[in-house]
Amino acid sequence: MSKQSGRGRVVGLPEWDRCAVMGVVNVTPDSFSDGGRWFDTTAAVKHGLHLVAEGADLVDVGGESTRPGASRVDESEELRRVVPVVRGLASEGVTVSVDTMRASVAAQALAAGAALVNDVSGGLADPAMVPAVADAGAPFVVMHWRGFLEGGNVAGAYADVVAEVVDELHARVDAVLAGGISPDRIVVDPGLGFSKEAGHDLSLLAHLDRLHALGYPLLVAASRKRFLGRVLAGPQGAPPPARERDAATAAVSALAAQAGAWAVRVHEVRATADAVRVARAVQGARELDDAPGAHASHRAHGTTDEPARPTARPTAQDPRPGGQGTSGAEGAR
Repeated sequence: MSKQSGRGRVVGLPEWDRCAVMGVVNVTPDSFSDGGRWFDTTAAVKHGLHLVAEGADLVDVGGESTRPGASRVDESEELRRVVPVVRGLASEGVTVSVDTMRASVAAQALAAGAALVNDVSGGLADPAMVPAVADAGAPFVVMHWRGFLEGGNVAGAYADVVAEVVDELHARVDAVLAGGISPDRIVVDPGLGFSKEAGHDLSLLAHLDRLHALGYPLLVAASRKRFLGRVLAGPQGAPPPARERDAATAAVSALAAQAGAWAVRVHEVRATADAVRVARAVQGARELDDAPGAHASHRAHGTTDEPARPTARPTAQDPRPGGQGTSGAEGAR
């Protein structure tokens, strides 16, 4: 893995000096979070550009809901939903990820300008996925997955969730490598909310260092998921609706950034964009304070003032997609 600030770099994607922010565009009528809001192609492209203006570094476009009980859409329908949105955003210079479990959708989305394939099954749902991504030379997200959630089939039994997720991800990455995808194009994702209960998700977040130790950039996708609703409700309360979990999502984003995540995937971008930049500023201060001679320099100048922080978050007008500083559980997308 090529290193940058300990987070890793994904070949084929821009580099960021902090945890990247992946905004979500669900081109579906039935997503658990915002199904139907961006179902029209024009509305979806407009929303993706809005996410970039709010601080997203890349935008993840998906045309199939993975919430528990959701039925799969036909291949032709998924293509109809996804490819025009990918093409529209890529034509505006946005770095686009395609969220799909189908090799045909991945291939056509990459041809339309997508730069990354985000497969929640890690290539298990479609045997043609890994060869297709390998042939395209594209980066690939390998998520921890134990099967489809149709009919509420969650299969969330673990003796040690952290150890089992790490081991299963390790095995899946080995299979993806054997399938021809380059190691410097692999991202891993613990699959929060997929075949996991709230306690499992919290344990994984508490031990992101164990996932980071796999040696690949780490994507954390906690946005608006059920475990956050459970935390906010407390033991006796009812979980708040998905769209009332954005502050909790931003808190997880800051924690993930501090733990070395390469990127966080979120529905509401602005708060998370601020959170990861604050996390980077704190990290920068720590690095300066820990540098040889840092405290002696403070004493020589008769001050213990903190060193200058990195530049604040860019404004919405910055040309983000170019790179640095640019403008079940509930599985869900």
